[in-house]
Amino acid sequence: MDEMTRLKIEAAAFRGLVKHLQKRTDAQNIDIMNTAGFCRNCLAKWYKAASEHYGAAVTIETAQEAVYGMPQKEWKAKYQKESSADQQKKFEDTKPLHAAISVVE
Repeated sequence: MDEMTRLKIEAAAFRGLVKHLQKRTDAQNIDIMNTAGFCRNCLAKWYKAASEHYGAAVTIETAQEAVYGMPQKEWKAKYQKESSADQQKKFEDTKPLHAAISVVE
């Protein structure tokens, strides 16, 4: 596979994941984080890190809007629920497994 085709496929896969997460507003970030070790915020941070790496730096707010489909504060007000003590404990227990934010080429 040539490089441009690989990049197009990876970009399409990312857009598919973002679109899916925008649709699944019922999937709380803490639950995704506790299960998979990353969440919408991690995707936004990867987006921002990649933009800086490739010389087109965006703000974290712009990156969050690209992932959430709206400003993060708006998404939180509309969809985010208070996390339970059990969710918070699991979050702390799984911290060693949480995603590292870096650019992967």
